[in-house]
Amino acid sequence: MKKSLKTLSLFALMGISLMACREEEPTIANITVKDVDNKVIPGVTVILYGESTETPPKPVTRVDTAITDIFGVAAFDYTEDFQLGQAGFAVLNIDAKVTDQNGNTLSGTGTIKIEEEKINEEVVYIQ
Repeated sequence: MKKSLKTLSLFALMGISLMACREEEPTIANITVKDVDNKVIPGVTVILYGESTETPPKPVTRVDTAITDIFGVAAFDYTEDFQLGQAGFAVLNIDAKVTDQNGNTLSGTGTIKIEEEKINEEVVYIQ
């Protein structure tokens, strides 16, 4: 009985050690920006930011900006910000703006729930 208990304990310790050595997966937010005709729009400034949920509200220091690529995607990498063992990551607001060829500002908004160690995607429509 003692030998099997020692073996079980050894396997439990090995399992814990393997979990502790697990490498973190990327935590990415991809925002695709499209127009009302469902066409992707390159060159759009996309801003992700949080809002305080405290009363009274505290200033939010996290504001991230990226420009959409030729596929209309603005990519944000939060891998370094997420810590293994952390429960959840963030829900962020999305603001997307671009000035068209006629000088008109097109904009759209949305929200994205960013789950840790996943590629999170959201589409924002501008008009």
